[in-house]
Amino acid sequence: MALTPRPERLAPETFRLPVDRIRDGYYSDAYFNFTKELLELEGRSPLVTLQVFQRRQSILGGVDEAVAVLRECSGRRLADGGWKAGWDALAVHALREGDAIAPWETVMTIEGPYELFAHLETVYLGCFARRTLIMRNVAEVVEAARGKPILFFPARHDHWLVQTGDGWAAHVAGAIGVSTDAQASWWGGRGVGTVPHGLIAAYGGDTVGAATAFAQRYHAQMNVTVLVDFENDSVRTALEVAEALGPSLWGVRLDTSDRLADLSLQAKHGISAPKGVDAE
Repeated sequence: MALTPRPERLAPETFRLPVDRIRDGYYSDAYFNFTKELLELEGRSPLVTLQVFQRRQSILGGVDEAVAVLRECSGRRLADGGWKAGWDALAVHALREGDAIAPWETVMTIEGPYELFAHLETVYLGCFARRTLIMRNVAEVVEAARGKPILFFPARHDHWLVQTGDGWAAHVAGAIGVSTDAQASWWGGRGVGTVPHGLIAAYGGDTVGAATAFAQRYHAQMNVTVLVDFENDSVRTALEVAEALGPSLWGVRLDTSDRLADLSLQAKHGISAPKGVDAE
């Protein structure tokens, strides 16, 4: 049986690293900077083997960025302000993006003179921590969905600078789409979306009117998915949208406020109707 080839690592330039600032320890815990400085001043160059691991069953993310940090930023600052690269003096071995990993499993080893990379631990561990968290969370949702397509729409809930790597992690973990171009940039994709509340409001609260206009403009570019909770009557609105759009409609989205109960649930449960998006 032929082995599936391992994917190429993302090129270091993908990450647009602020190389000089990382080299100078700007993003590093100060104690690592002091460690590097002291070792250099004392002329100590211990050869070490460092192992990176985590404590949960998970999906590995951030490894290509971590390797890029080591490749571009290991070394030492020269007296004239130049930089002597340290990558060639290191032996770095690591798993791949999207690999399933067990608790305590080694995901990367770094061998070489410690002073060349002591200042980078904060940065490369942060790459692993964030992307692995996102990969694990998305993979769990994908598994729970049992084949239903999952879209990744978290951009508004976090700082815009994290979008690129977060979107990549979600993509590798199985999400079929992301909501911003930045999130899709590492694989050359584009952001996708649904008909939002803002557009429906701009059409005077007419979900069918907004959805029809959206579909006419964009159905060839993306799957048309429509929010149907604007009037808090999701079943009726979904049926109206489906009738109006026909085969142009790919799906509907529920985003009922956690302070409201949809009319379809009120009819069944009265004042005890569950609020927000409910599986019922």
